Amino acid sequence: MSLLNLVTEPFSFGFMRRALAGCLALSVAAPPLGVFLVIRRMSLTADVLQHGILPGIAVGAVFGGLSIVWMGLGGLIAGLAVALLASLLTRATDGREDSQLAGVYLVALAAGVAIAARERGIDLTHLLFGSVLAVDNAALVLMASVSSVAVLGLAVIWRPLIVESVDAAFLQGQGGRGGMWHAAFMALVVLCVVGGFTALGTLMSVGLMMLPAIASRHWSAHLGGQVVASVAVAVVSSVGGLLLSYYADLPAGPAVLLVAGGIWLASVAAGPYESLLARRIA
Repeated sequence: MSLLNLVTEPFSFGFMRRALAGCLALSVAAPPLGVFLVIRRMSLTADVLQHGILPGIAVGAVFGGLSIVWMGLGGLIAGLAVALLASLLTRATDGREDSQLAGVYLVALAAGVAIAARERGIDLTHLLFGSVLAVDNAALVLMASVSSVAVLGLAVIWRPLIVESVDAAFLQGQGGRGGMWHAAFMALVVLCVVGGFTALGTLMSVGLMMLPAIASRHWSAHLGGQVVASVAVAVVSSVGGLLLSYYADLPAGPAVLLVAGGIWLASVAAGPYESLLARRIA
């Protein structure tokens, strides 16, 4: 069997094509947001939010069954509520936003698990870990819609977000309302986390956002280059992970993230920028 056949044969199945389309949609939207999270030293924020959406998803499942619309809406509301509450607590107490996020998300995670555990019809494992190969048309529409909104939204706030990420005090001094851009950015992050839970679950939806973003820092020294590199890494991870899942009989979601993790480790070792090899040569 030729190499081309090895690559194309798995995608002759409809469920594999839907899984690939969903992962590619997320690969275009999520990694650029991850790049900004890294720049803003908020890499773990997405991880916090992916736990914070669980109670909303669980409540959505209680009222609407395993409806993608109901669970997605519930997750979006919960994620925005977690981010807003953490921001309000930070301003009210003059504390650090990451510590307030940690407190809020732990309570939200516990509430979500408790709600899901009480409902016998809700598979907690499915909510936590997702199922890439079970992506149906409704889930695919949700993922494509979320990715489209996220890409367009990031394009709108691109310039002020860069300034706010690099020098928030300067933007505030120029009357740039940095808080508004921060809130809009956090809303886009929540949106992508919600879009990814369908395929990767609440515990791993952030993986396709952050691993390519972290790896991209070793492939370009400029923001634009890092965004392009992060999307490329995510696309390769999606295709490679689904192929690994098919041939090695592994769960698709973890397989995608394992490939992304492998690319990240290779980037750390031998990427052209800030890698072990680059430091050794310099």
